[in-house]
Amino acid sequence: MTRRILVHGHRGARAVLPENTIPAFEYAVAAGVDAIELDVGVSKDDVVVVSHDPYLQPPMCAGPREKTAIRDLLFAEIREWDCGKTRNPAFPKQRPVPGTRMPALDEVFSLGAGSRVGFNVETKIFRDRPALAPAPGEFAGLVLEVIRKHRLENRVKLLSFDFRTLDAMRKIAPEIGLVALWDGDAQRDFAAIAHEAGANTVSPHHSLVTREKVAAAHAQAIEILAWTANTPEQWDKLIAAEVDAIVSDDPAELIEYLRRP
Repeated sequence: MTRRILVHGHRGARAVLPENTIPAFEYAVAAGVDAIELDVGVSKDDVVVVSHDPYLQPPMCAGPREKTAIRDLLFAEIREWDCGKTRNPAFPKQRPVPGTRMPALDEVFSLGAGSRVGFNVETKIFRDRPALAPAPGEFAGLVLEVIRKHRLENRVKLLSFDFRTLDAMRKIAPEIGLVALWDGDAQRDFAAIAHEAGANTVSPHHSLVTREKVAAAHAQAIEILAWTANTPEQWDKLIAAEVDAIVSDDPAELIEYLRRP
């Protein structure tokens, strides 16, 4: 029996709507994704906010200043920025939504009410720029507080390229699923990455995936979540490799593709 490949909406559905915004997440949930992928940072007053970049700046967000680190702003100041009025030039069919504000993680988790959608939360933390994020233990603790507020322990996975936040979360909440993001050595065995990170899932860039590496990971009960694949050619390769999930900027298109005979 062929396993069902799960579909995860990358930053919601950034091919269609502004990334990491409530409209994009609502679209992905309505399209039927199994999970939404999002990135988080932390404001000056320790609000966990949803953003891929550690800075507020055009073209993603427009506001009262040219460029400012999220960690240097209070949440109320972050909400002065418009993160939906400019179309991302990399996605020609993306529809701007002027007036869209950067959401708090708390707002995004509210979308889980009435659905079974999962949440893949990537901590944006930087070893070489420690001022841009809290220390790993503090970061994990702030995210966990929001998870527990919404009672989403069974539906949230924590992702990171920097395994320090994964280690911190494992120590304070071993029930939270952990995912090791990877875009490094193409020859690295996925199981070895999982063991290094203390994770039960590895999320490699789609170009690093082979059927053999996936099979070896599955033999050790490690799931493979491939990112970010947007074309039928890429999807076919991942389907043939029997990955567990595919992350896409256009999840509705991927869902439709997987339904075809």
